[in-house]
Amino acid sequence: MVQEPHPSLIKAYKKVCDTIKSCKTEEQLKTASTMVENFKEMYKEVGYPKSLSYSLDRIIKKNYFRVTKQYPLK
Repeated sequence: MVQEPHPSLIKAYKKVCDTIKSCKTEEQLKTASTMVENFKEMYKEVGYPKSLSYSLDRIIKKNYFRVTKQYPLK
């Protein structure tokens, strides 16, 4: 039986995604990256699905390229 993520987790995830997608500068993306790390740290305690973590990392990387036209060094 697969357990559905808690509604507050989904709401927070969507807010982080929207924030990342709204970034227009590298500085904003750095702040959004901090937001992603805070999300991971906060929801690690409740056992959020790892797919959300990978998804957020992928969205950050994609938007970093969109803004800077280069891939991050990490």
